[in-house]
Amino acid sequence: MRGMGNMNNMMKQMQKMQKDMAKAQEELKELSVEGTAGGGMVKVVVSGHKEVLDVIIAEDVVDPDDVDMLQDLVLAAINDAMKQADQLVNDKMGRFTQGMNLPGF
Repeated sequence: MRGMGNMNNMMKQMQKMQKDMAKAQEELKELSVEGTAGGGMVKVVVSGHKEVLDVIIAEDVVDPDDVDMLQDLVLAAINDAMKQADQLVNDKMGRFTQGMNLPGF
């Protein structure tokens, strides 16, 4: 009988963890980060679910004769935002996956 009590406690802990994880995932949906490049001339806003929400490009950086530079700045800003989004996810979800060695967490 003693083993059943431990099993029930484990099940309760697992259910609480699932509930906490779902709450953290919902919170991530509401959070966003901003990546920048070119000293803030290009900004990209990404959600905690890694969806690009906005791209802001300063008029000064738009040069029809140098499209390559603008493309590089946009890519750099996206990569910066994605790194920040990864960190946000790790901060929010890492406690649930600590010690499990799961890819992506």
